[in-house]
Amino acid sequence: MASTQARIGQQALAVLDVALRVPCIFIIDAIFNSYYDPGSGWAGAVGKVLVRVSGVLVSSVVLLLSQKALFKFYTLFCAVLLGMAAVLFNYYATSHIDFYSAYYKAALGFRLLPRNGPTLWLGMAAVQLVFGIGYVFLLNLQSLFAALVVLDIMIPLWGMMIELPADVRQMVAVFSGMALALNTAVCLAMRLKWFYYSCRYVYLLVRHMYRIYGLQLLLEDTWKRIRFPDVLRVFWLTRVTAQALILVYVVRAVRRESGDATGGATDGSSDSQGYLLSWDVFWDLTSNLIISGCDSTLTVLGMSAVISSVAHYLGLSILAFIGSTEEEDKRLGFVAPVLFFILALQTGLSSLDPEERLVRLSRNMCLLLTAILHFIHGMTDPVLMSLSASHVSSFRRHFPVLLVSSALFVLPVVLSYALWHHYALNTWLFAVTAFCVELCLKVVVSLTVYGLFMADGFSNVLWEKLDDYVYYVRSTGNIIEFLFGVIMFGNGAYTMMFESGSKIRACMMCLHAYFNIYLQAKNGWKTFINRRTAVKKINSLPEVRGDQLTDIEDVCAICYQEFSTSARITPCHHYFHALCLRKWLYIQDTCPMCHQRVYVEEDSRDRAAFSNNNGGYAVPQDAAAAAPAAPGEPQHGQQAAEPPADGAAAGVQPAGGELDNELLEDNDSIEYDEDEWGTQNGSTPIEEDYINDDTDSTED
Repeated sequence: MASTQARIGQQALAVLDVALRVPCIFIIDAIFNSYYDPGSGWAGAVGKVLVRVSGVLVSSVVLLLSQKALFKFYTLFCAVLLGMAAVLFNYYATSHIDFYSAYYKAALGFRLLPRNGPTLWLGMAAVQLVFGIGYVFLLNLQSLFAALVVLDIMIPLWGMMIELPADVRQMVAVFSGMALALNTAVCLAMRLKWFYYSCRYVYLLVRHMYRIYGLQLLLEDTWKRIRFPDVLRVFWLTRVTAQALILVYVVRAVRRESGDATGGATDGSSDSQGYLLSWDVFWDLTSNLIISGCDSTLTVLGMSAVISSVAHYLGLSILAFIGSTEEEDKRLGFVAPVLFFILALQTGLSSLDPEERLVRLSRNMCLLLTAILHFIHGMTDPVLMSLSASHVSSFRRHFPVLLVSSALFVLPVVLSYALWHHYALNTWLFAVTAFCVELCLKVVVSLTVYGLFMADGFSNVLWEKLDDYVYYVRSTGNIIEFLFGVIMFGNGAYTMMFESGSKIRACMMCLHAYFNIYLQAKNGWKTFINRRTAVKKINSLPEVRGDQLTDIEDVCAICYQEFSTSARITPCHHYFHALCLRKWLYIQDTCPMCHQRVYVEEDSRDRAAFSNNNGGYAVPQDAAAAAPAAPGEPQHGQQAAEPPADGAAAGVQPAGGELDNELLEDNDSIEYDEDEWGTQNGSTPIEEDYINDDTDSTED
């Protein structure tokens, strides 16, 4: 119960924290969107600039305050507002209210604004008493000063009661207001020390975080601390809601006036039309709200925050539907708003005319939709591959992923058809169509690979060509995707040169050329070279077949399966399935057992002995058939064999009679000192070769 109340209290504080920061965004947005008239002279221009800069600076500082400092600032601010309201109320009452003409009327009345003397006086006294108590409570004044402040606020009303002249009453109200203003100034001056130490503490904290964590982490911490996405979201929704209420009120007022001008309707249909909006009016209102919702940089940021919330919950829903638990797939709420904001800056959305802004916004939303579909495909593809590779037979696990994949194929087709049906060909439509075709291609590749893995799962024999087929399918898809990237780069270059060139578009094209063209081509070529090198190395290794497999009496150290047909022997005398070792060599060029480089010298390949993974070794079948056993040597199939002529092929250089004992040791249980391990395989350290190898860290 206590934890629930604490959680509710924390949520309430978070909501209040966001609500108190939103007015700062409204003030900054109003200052930036206000009309600036430079024709009032240099003094007036300088004054207006100073006011605007001061307003932006103060609003920014308040926006970045900590929660405790923010609450204290608003406490002082509300106290100042209550004091100003009390002074203005006294001055208005003593200057404009005809108190004596209504004094002898009935004391009781039920009007909202009473005009009889006693009721009016009691109402004014109650309002001023509320202002005074609130002022005293917010400034936390002592009891004596609190009583004096309340007395000072009530004195102008007492002057009205004792029938003072009008000029005297006004003079009393002025002096009362000056006394209250002086008290407020003293209270604020006494808190300047707190303000100085608070600012100094924030400065030291920011400097400390910047020196230790850097600018990026400092900005991320500030972004999360002030809950800036929530602030922008509340700002945008509040602004749009207020504008919607104003527009609806204006439309109803115009309809009501037009109905009165035409004499009204006799059947009462005008009343129903005053409250019900037609489809055309509703569409016009929605269009105006959308246009005004992105008329400045702050409103674009607010719309991005709303899109972030929608995309976040959409991503969570899809993840829950397909059964994925990957944390990296929850980044849709970050990718979508960033892309929308970049598109808005790239196209100059907030600076366009209203009609052009609506058209450009709809085009940007189409591009954003295709990007979201691409990201969703990136979420579903790993789940699809996992289900097919792990041979999950439950239809309930496969159906959601296949349904989402089918939707990812159908939606781009429908979107492309609708756009081509209503718009003529231009650079924007070409880009959207290319993204849709690329997405359909990705879905086809994923489903094809999924089908290959599922067919391998239902097969009872080892499909050795499966990895090649998967590589061919994915390579074809990557090549076509690379070609689409080149085409999109050309489309963007044409747009920048002949339609709407900007610095942001040029930067985005440079990023596209680097990440989507250069890096993709580099990684693809590197993967191709690694695969070709791995195939050459596998073909260069000696192969064991037939009876030699029974002499080994062990399993493959990669897949832990027995050798049914053949095995490949590494230069360090370990043996594996050819398919397993080839997949390993795609990643790194070392032995999975001892991490020595996988290479074979031409002069020792035929004479190299091989050992099993438990330490035994034997002669390859072709070498045993070519060389008969000498007298006193073990026969074919025994546990000893002629040592290799070149010790480097075995990775060690034993001497004399210790050769047999060292070769019979298990490679997994050998313990080397640092100097011994660093000097294995001749004079070249193994770790240095491993680090300097370019193919060790490659991935398929």
